[in-house]
Parts: sequence; C-alpha cells; structure tokens
Amino acid sequence: MTELVWRKSSRSGSSTNCVEVAQATDLIALRDSKDPEGGHLRVGEPQWEAFLKGLKNGRFRSAE
Repeated sequence: MTELVWRKSSRSGSSTNCVEVAQATDLIALRDSKDPEGGHLRVGEPQWEAFLKGLKNGRFRSAE
C-alpha cells in the first residue's frame, strides 16, 4: 500500500477529518486522514461504483 497516491475530496477543504481514497490496479483503498498509518479498507471497483451511485441517488442521507 505504500505506492498508492492518496487524495481527499476538494469539499473537505483543509480539514483532516475526512476519508482519503487511492486507486490501485483492481481495487479502491480508503483510509482515515487523521490516522494515515492506521488500517486501510480495500474494496473492489464494482463495490466502489455501487457505493458512489448510492451517494449520488441519496441512498445514504439521514432522515432528519
């Protein structure tokens, strides 16, 4: 995982309280920006695409 190029959303500004993502050959890696040396979550590209689609469709919005 040391070869990955990590990025975070431009909407996060200068905040360190966000999730960073990196793309590998066949997976997407995620980590907590507050603890970059901590564990990483790895998901396949199809799962990542399904998650992004759900975000765009409002599937994960809280019921306020």
